[in-house]
Amino acid sequence: MTIRLSETPFDPGAELTAFSRGRTETGAVATFTGLARAERGATAILELEAYPGFTEAQIGRIADQARERFGLHDLAILHRVGKIGPGEPIVFVATAASHRRAAFEACDFLMDYLKSRAPFWKKEHGPDGARWIEPSAQDHADRERWDGR
Repeated sequence: MTIRLSETPFDPGAELTAFSRGRTETGAVATFTGLARAERGATAILELEAYPGFTEAQIGRIADQARERFGLHDLAILHRVGKIGPGEPIVFVATAASHRRAAFEACDFLMDYLKSRAPFWKKEHGPDGARWIEPSAQDHADRERWDGR
């Protein structure tokens, strides 16, 4: 299991290649790559803050839940922090499992947590100044759907 925060841009294709290498007993790898949006010109830079050590530990707790819940062979989460430009990858999640359904669902589960509950503080910088971003009602609803399953 890999959980990494980075201020450095990353290549999702290279991350997938490295994650998939040597998996002779894995039947499925699912991934998600999130990109920073320009929000129709309203966002020139997305800035993410996190507490090193604390943020990885909190993500690690939900990652452990995902491994157990979905019977994962492995998982990787790479999340950018710092200043990110529109179109740049901000998050990469990969899950490895025996079968596709578990890999897909685990990836979805992890992203719902990262989007709504992970300890990141997000700020958009644009022509009208800077503003903090909170998870949307949809982000919370997406996460809550896992509670009853």
